[in-house]
Amino acid sequence: MNIKSTNPAVRAIIDGTAPEQARLAAASGLLPLPQTDLLELLVALQQELDPEIAEAAIETLNSQTTEDLLASAKSDETPPAVLDYLATANNGARETREAAILNRNTSDQAIASLAATTSDGNLLELISINQQRLVRFPKIIDAILGNSARSAEAERRAKETRREFFEKERGAQQIAQELRARGNSAAAEFFESAELEEGFSIEDAWLIAAHIEVSDADIDESWLPSERYEELRPETAEDRAANFKRLVENERIETGELSPERVSLIKRIMFMNVRDRMKLGMKGDREARSILIRDSNRIVATAVINNPRITDQEIENIAAMRTVADEVLRLIAAKPAWARSYSIIHNLVRNPRTPIPTVVSTLPRIRSKDLLSLTQNRNVSEAVRRQAMRLTQTRSGH
Repeated sequence: MNIKSTNPAVRAIIDGTAPEQARLAAASGLLPLPQTDLLELLVALQQELDPEIAEAAIETLNSQTTEDLLASAKSDETPPAVLDYLATANNGARETREAAILNRNTSDQAIASLAATTSDGNLLELISINQQRLVRFPKIIDAILGNSARSAEAERRAKETRREFFEKERGAQQIAQELRARGNSAAAEFFESAELEEGFSIEDAWLIAAHIEVSDADIDESWLPSERYEELRPETAEDRAANFKRLVENERIETGELSPERVSLIKRIMFMNVRDRMKLGMKGDREARSILIRDSNRIVATAVINNPRITDQEIENIAAMRTVADEVLRLIAAKPAWARSYSIIHNLVRNPRTPIPTVVSTLPRIRSKDLLSLTQNRNVSEAVRRQAMRLTQTRSGH
């Protein structure tokens, strides 16, 4: 199990490296531990293969007061494994189970198990209220509807959520068919492949589809080697929220006040998953590209400069941005077609985000007047100013 406690003794007991006598003492509740650590330890040990340790842990768990268990079920600090136990334990008090149901750290699987087995219709109603959890983990809907103890209210909410969820899926397919019939295959492809999930609805997909201008047949994914697929790992809602906040702040720094419509579009895009943002980077229009080039995920930002519709003017602007990943700036300098543009390389050498080796290798192509100006530019590194000075002196014969 994933151990949350930082107590070395607790971790050693749970992972089995502590002496057997210490593990038995812990299971019997003889160690002086905070309640959170004790419960995490007991929940783990009650599943032990050693029957003596398991029985002792179960007995100690059963001896815990209702007040202590209720406090743990309500706390955000309680380990998820303990919350799952409190939600599903057959002998748990109803108020403890209710608190565990309402605790956002209780796992979806535990809620589904409870929904499938409880004979308490009121608990099923409480579970059915959390529509976000039901949409995120549809097995909970199946469990509610498959439980004969469900109340009419729990059944109504579960069916409404199921209907809404699946109608969204069917709606996406219908919209894709209509878009394709109108000749907008690029937007249709986006609708068919976009993952509708918590925080990103069909309405969001509809608005973003208006910014799709490149079809699947026109994109080349050879720039993304398989060893970088790890960077496409799933993000949490907190990760996406932080990315949205950082991107808005950076864009305000560079461009000034943003319109509510722009902020709304940024939010919708940032709450797409990372794979869909990468696809939008390769397939999206100029407005979508201008947002995703600042994405904190480097694969997404790199996808933007691999969009076949991106223009030299956009690249020139990107080369001057101080809120883009240094890897993007390095890749711009490495592409011969862009490196031949003086305005692009001039922006790159003046950008403090451009990697120093990239700047140093580019400086020989910078005009003498601009090199001299660079020697006095306090926004770039000392190493860049020194190299610019050397080249200036060499060219002037000093």
